[in-house]
Amino acid sequence: MSTARFKDRIAYITGAASGIGQAAAVRLAAEGARVFAVDVNEEGVQQTVDTIRENGGTADGGLCDVSRMDAVRASIGHAVETYGGLHILVNAAGVGRMMRFEELDEAEWHRIIGINLNGPFFTTRVAIDHLLKERGSNIVNVASIAGVRGQAYNAHYCASKAGLLNFTRAIALEFVSRGLRANCVCPGGVITPILQHFIPREDFDQSVMAYYFPPVPGLMGQPEDIANVIAFLASDEARMVNGVTMVADFGVLA
Repeated sequence: MSTARFKDRIAYITGAASGIGQAAAVRLAAEGARVFAVDVNEEGVQQTVDTIRENGGTADGGLCDVSRMDAVRASIGHAVETYGGLHILVNAAGVGRMMRFEELDEAEWHRIIGINLNGPFFTTRVAIDHLLKERGSNIVNVASIAGVRGQAYNAHYCASKAGLLNFTRAIALEFVSRGLRANCVCPGGVITPILQHFIPREDFDQSVMAYYFPPVPGLMGQPEDIANVIAFLASDEARMVNGVTMVADFGVLA
């Protein structure tokens, strides 16, 4: 495998302060991409940027609340101004929290949808003109196996990720003739900061959650495992891969 698959490529990565977004930023930069990393966690973004630079890569970044179109417009504008273009968009920012449906209020519904679904729409809408300037540009959205199959106590999160899957498919079809690809990676359990919000409570009905878990109990992924998938989908090696839902879950959905 080439260690410079992304030479001369510019990547804008959301959720880059930790977890999958951070791992994707580090991985793409290690293979030559110039990375613009964003998150609402300023300290975490700076750590990501510092890590990339310490390892000889090129990175910049800053704060961006992806649930706000004005913030996204300013951030992507800054990224394009900094590096002179945009070739790869990775939407890794995401939030979630298990709860009973009766506990789910309007504010929490809008919070989840605002970041998990509106966020990728906003970034794609702002980035699309830049991405279309060069054939071979692409989008990788981080969804979840919760978007492929329903999960009890997770209605809001499932809705946001299922919407992201079909949003990605629609973009993939609309722009394929113009040289732009769009794909989704759907992780199962991965050890990231968000995982703490998906620990089933004692008052949940355990019988409706058995399918959550991998065939081998306790088998969990690392952010770098998903970064590997993102790097493949974003590379020219995947030039025929468009509109796919690539599952990485140790066989949970099998």
